[in-house]
Amino acid sequence: MRGAAKRGGYLLLGVLVLLAAVAASLTIGSRPIPLGEALDALLHPSAGEAALIVRELRVPRTLVGLEVGAALAVAGVLMQALTRNPLAEARVLGISAGAATGVVAAIAFFGVASLAGWIWFGLAGAALAGALVFLVAARTRDGSGPVSLALSGAAIDAGLGAVIYGILSIDAATFEQYRFWVVGSIAGRTPAMAGQMAPFLAIGLVLAVVTARGLDALALGDDAARGLGHRIQRVRLLAAVAAIVLTGAAVALAGPIAFVGLAVPHAARALVGAAHRWVLPLSALLGAALLLLADVLGRVISPPGEVAAGVVTALVGAPVLLWLVRRARTVTA
Repeated sequence: MRGAAKRGGYLLLGVLVLLAAVAASLTIGSRPIPLGEALDALLHPSAGEAALIVRELRVPRTLVGLEVGAALAVAGVLMQALTRNPLAEARVLGISAGAATGVVAAIAFFGVASLAGWIWFGLAGAALAGALVFLVAARTRDGSGPVSLALSGAAIDAGLGAVIYGILSIDAATFEQYRFWVVGSIAGRTPAMAGQMAPFLAIGLVLAVVTARGLDALALGDDAARGLGHRIQRVRLLAAVAAIVLTGAAVALAGPIAFVGLAVPHAARALVGAAHRWVLPLSALLGAALLLLADVLGRVISPPGEVAAGVVTALVGAPVLLWLVRRARTVTA
């Protein structure tokens, strides 16, 4: 009971951190707005400058930040569990490269010039790449085992990366549009875009919850998981689908934002242990908070300009990656 109460306390702490991040996202920027004024703008819409800034600019990017941060963090948990690789994130299963390929194809071959149109192409590319990775891995000797998934994902990622850079190297116009998406940002998104992602987020989160106990069993090894009554192929398939849907929707909407899916699961496991029924919800809370805070930090670094959230998360995530490598070497030694 004490352990459950402690984990519940960390979940409550995660909720409070997320609420603080939402408040910061609504109030901090090149035009600071007091929290009371921001709340009044939400509850009593008016035509004032502050109200327009809050409703038209900050609320949409806050909604998108909540969705994208939670999706990337939960997908990171699933990918690390599937591949048994503590450094797994969106690129491991080729999903990020698939989304990028879809966006490049939308610009270069279909003439799509709006972010709203790129989202669907990015999502389709991510889904196709993820499905291809899983199908290739399923035909190997260990049947979608961790090593097969990781190697198949790396191969698909490299191949699609070559396609992307090949197109960009001969099409300057496509590169000019693509570079604004590939940096990773939640600025300029609309409530309609957040609504487009919501169903995919819901599907991915439900599948993640369904596979939580199966992922705990997989951590013990395939034989132990079978002995506990789990159908490991079904668990892997559902978890892979959840990771593909979550990552594909997030990357298609906001671009390839780095390190949220890498760093957050480690932080969650350090607080609540390895049980996925606790790691998944805490990761969703912390991932959303991290992305919102990165976006806020990007607004205040050099006002009135902004640094994209993807750049900020990369700057924060690089030291985390170095710490993980150092920790792994210490444990091995």
